[in-house]
Amino acid sequence: MKKWCVFLLILSFVTVGLTAPAAGADKVEIKIAGMKPEGEPETLGMHKFGEILGKLSGGKYEVKVFPNSQLGKENAYIASTRRGTIQMCATGTQTSALFPAMAMLETPMLFDNLDHARRAMNGGKTFDLINKGFPEKSGLRTLNAFPLGFRHFYSKKPLKSMADLQGLKMRVPNIPLYVNFARECGISGQPMPFAEVPAALDQGVIDGGDSPFADIVALKMYEITPYITLSGHILVIHSLYINEQFYQGLPEQDRKWFDQAARESADYVWDLMANLEKKAVKDITDGGGKISEPSPEFKAAMKEAGKRSWKLFTDPGPNQVPNVEEILQSAEAYRK
Repeated sequence: MKKWCVFLLILSFVTVGLTAPAAGADKVEIKIAGMKPEGEPETLGMHKFGEILGKLSGGKYEVKVFPNSQLGKENAYIASTRRGTIQMCATGTQTSALFPAMAMLETPMLFDNLDHARRAMNGGKTFDLINKGFPEKSGLRTLNAFPLGFRHFYSKKPLKSMADLQGLKMRVPNIPLYVNFARECGISGQPMPFAEVPAALDQGVIDGGDSPFADIVALKMYEITPYITLSGHILVIHSLYINEQFYQGLPEQDRKWFDQAARESADYVWDLMANLEKKAVKDITDGGGKISEPSPEFKAAMKEAGKRSWKLFTDPGPNQVPNVEEILQSAEAYRK
């Protein structure tokens, strides 16, 4: 009998994080973990979500944001959210390890610009198709999608055509999708942590790389690699995720509050990124950087390289996505 009582006690501690509040419950604390520091779009979006949810619920829900990997690295806090130790987290395509289609949030050369991506991802059908089956497989629900910026090339020499990329030693994140796209462009991809990039550039280990404007400006990459090519080949997209069991256990009205807070906080980040990109262009040019638009021919060649990289999703293998064609056609339909 004692052993049975101990077992029940342990079980109550394990499942406490998964228990949704009953109707009329007192204030509920929601923990949400992220990897970016304060001031970054991801973290600002998490704070905005908490602010909106608090207002909608009349103070019933109090969101506590833990940015800058305070609750562990991405894999750790994703696992904590799946277990229900915490209710929510923010991350990007790291969730593709659980469900391959999630990598398609950052499909190379899929979107022309932020407006195109916003139509497809911010409440659009493309977002729904990517997430089809994800909650059942992962135990997580994707509440929204918001941009951290398009990735652009930075280099020590001008890039005027695909020929200029051939054999160029460029840093790439150690992610199959990114490495595959670099290979299709003829780039000699050099996987390494972003923190090592400035030293690698100084030592001649690499000739450049690609990053969103936020990273280029933060580390003043334009002082080392003055040529910034607005290739916009991959849009970095992050999302707010919630434990599915917790979400389904919420009262119906409360779920509507969570959904609305997610939509409005995503809108906030999309608007924020549009303004930040304009400011980044000014910061780079004021700092001596030289920004150039790829020629139509260069852009078309990158588009073809992007399409070749989609084989990662279409060919049989661990990364194959069953509804890949439907996803790609949907994104195309949002193009204007």
